[in-house]
Parts: sequence; structure tokens; C-alpha cells
Amino acid sequence: MKALFYTREFPPYVYGGAGVHVEYLADELAKLMKVDVRCFGDQDSKTDQLSVKGFPFDNPVFDGADDKLKSVFKTLSTCIQMNTEPIDADVVHCHTWYAHFAGIVAKLCYGTPLVITTHSLEPLRPWKREQLGRGYDASSWVEKTAIEMADALIAVSEETKEDVLKHFDVDEKKVHVIYNGINLEQYVETTATSTLDEYQVDKTKPYVLFVGRITRQKGIIHLVNAIKYIDPDTQIVLCAGAPDTPEIGKEMEDAVNEVKKTRKNVIWIDKMVTKEEIIQLYSHAEVFCCPSIYEPFGIINIEAMACNTAVVASAVGGIKEVVVHGETGLLIPLEQQTEAPFEPIDPDKFSRDLANGINTVINDKALRETMAANGRKRVEDYFDWVAIAQQVETLYKSLI
Repeated sequence: MKALFYTREFPPYVYGGAGVHVEYLADELAKLMKVDVRCFGDQDSKTDQLSVKGFPFDNPVFDGADDKLKSVFKTLSTCIQMNTEPIDADVVHCHTWYAHFAGIVAKLCYGTPLVITTHSLEPLRPWKREQLGRGYDASSWVEKTAIEMADALIAVSEETKEDVLKHFDVDEKKVHVIYNGINLEQYVETTATSTLDEYQVDKTKPYVLFVGRITRQKGIIHLVNAIKYIDPDTQIVLCAGAPDTPEIGKEMEDAVNEVKKTRKNVIWIDKMVTKEEIIQLYSHAEVFCCPSIYEPFGIINIEAMACNTAVVASAVGGIKEVVVHGETGLLIPLEQQTEAPFEPIDPDKFSRDLANGINTVINDKALRETMAANGRKRVEDYFDWVAIAQQVETLYKSLI
């Protein structure tokens, strides 16, 4: 059996959870079958089981297009290029709307069975209009078309499955819940501290860690607004880059600068760090905070848990299936607007509640250590890529 992945992200160009998912799933599936990966970029590598080919995204023909539409036009163009090389795979597997158009074309032109993993859903990310303008209508159409014509859908959590059935016209029998996973040998607690030294994190003081892109979805502004309620001795380490838009980037910068006027222990690492760096940051954090307002799964939480770190996270989406309240961390209730943009009804209350959760865990060493140990065990029990790849293989076989 042979599988073909279509994806925007693949190493070395990974900026989000979907890219992490694709990287590890491809590696693990390649132990079971041949895997081809066609992605955005200049990658070009091949082994007996895994081949990776990048396709150009920055096409100068679109330089004159509207700034908010360039990304959409370039995406559709790259998806067409991905299909110009013949397909000999038994199944095509697409990841995120950026690659879905390639899957649509592959199914129509080559007749190959199509699998879609729903890492997130456009109807639940209305803030993407800030980034794409009317291009958001195009991305939503691509996603809807791909999902509704797919032979099988993988939802990364039970709640994501419910969202798929609510927003799209699909047969429930086609939707399969298969969790994200983690490389348990790579993500382990480390005693190394060179990254803390590089970014001037005080090793004698506790810190709370955030990791993620600067986007409405990740809720980072709510965490920044919570800083004033967090115990003064607790350092805040924000590992946050790749803003969706210049506007939210500026909003983030202004919010952090305002906090820094009265607090000196806020450290903002405004770039995407390496795995080695992030594992060090996870390992030495007293608490990892995930304040997302929308999160189909939240792979960052299992990364932190694998490194023996307690988690304080918003009780939304798939996070509720990952973090066990009171055992591996604390889930913070989030009363949201029922209509777009799904922001907290009372943002200040949400920020206070995040801070209270962080303070509770940091100030109770026994609780923190118990949560850390429980978190590692939960990851080992439920989120191992080996078992997840086997589930995906079984799904593929059912389609052939």
C-alpha cells in the first residue's frame, strides 16, 4: 500500500500543530507502507519508504494581487502544481484547507480515494477574515467541497467530529476519531538549560510558559491580559511568533509593552524555536498555559505533558479530551459568545480565571508534581504515534 500526503507544512517549514502532526504521522506510517509527501516549499528527499517533494508557493505572477488574496491565489496555484506529477498512490490524504484543493483535483482527475484530516474548521475560525478578506470565503468553499466529497474524514477529537457533522453535509459513518500523537522518545523531560540561559530566564524563579502562533484562535492576548493577576515572582515566558496579520502582531506588541511598564519578568521569544529549545522550555516550566478560544485538539498540551509539566488550559474543544481536570492540570471554563467571533463574553473574567489557575498550580508543589507525573502517563497511554499510525493504516485499508 502507498499513501500520498498533501500538506502545506513539512520540515523544515513547520509553524503549527498540523505541521507537527504531518511530520510524525508520515515518519510512523513509513514504517508500515510507502509514503509520498507533496508540500509547499523546496524540499526534495527520498528514502526507500518516504519521499518528500516541495512545490513553490511564492509565484511572482501574483505579486500584483490584493495583499489579502495573494495567499489564496498562491495556495490554489501550488495545489494544481502538486497534481501535475502522476499519482500512483492507493489513497490521498490531505491536511488543512491549504492542501484540500490538491485533494479535490486528485480525486476528480485521478480517481484516488480521498482522506481529509480536520485539524481545524473554517466556520469556527471567523477571525481568518482579518487575514484573508474575501479570500476567507474561498478557503471556506475549498474546505467544504473537500470534506463533503471525501471518502473518509479523520476528526482529531470527539468534539471535532461533532463540529464536522454540524457544519457539513457528511455521512457520520465516514467520520473517524483518531487523536494526534507525540514521539515519546523525543519529548521527554531534560535537565539541559542552555535555552533558558540564552533567553535570560531566571532559573531560580518559577515561570509559566506559552507556545503558539499569534492568532485569535490561540488566545494569547487573554494570557497577556492575565499577567497583571499572576503572582509577581512568577516569570512569564511567551514563545510566540508568526502573527496572522500585522494588526494582531501590533496588538500583541502593544499589550506586552504595556505589561512591561510595571513588570520586568516578562520574556517574549518572538520567533519559532527548535524542538530542542522548546523541550527545554517545557521541561523547566512550572506550568504550561494554553488559553485557546478554539482548539480541535491542542498538540502543544501533550508536548508539555510529555515533558512532565502541569497544564492550565481553557476548557474548549479537544483540550477537554486531552487534559484531565485536577489530574494532569486545570481546565478553565470559558463562557463564549455563541456567534462569531466566539470571544469570551467577559474577557477580564477569563483572564482572571487563567491567572488563578496558574497561581494555584505554581503555589502547590505537591499538586504540581502529581499533575506532571499523571500527564506523562496519560500521554504514554493514549497519544503514542505508533498506535495512531496503525489506526490510520486500518482506515486506508477500508477504502481500497
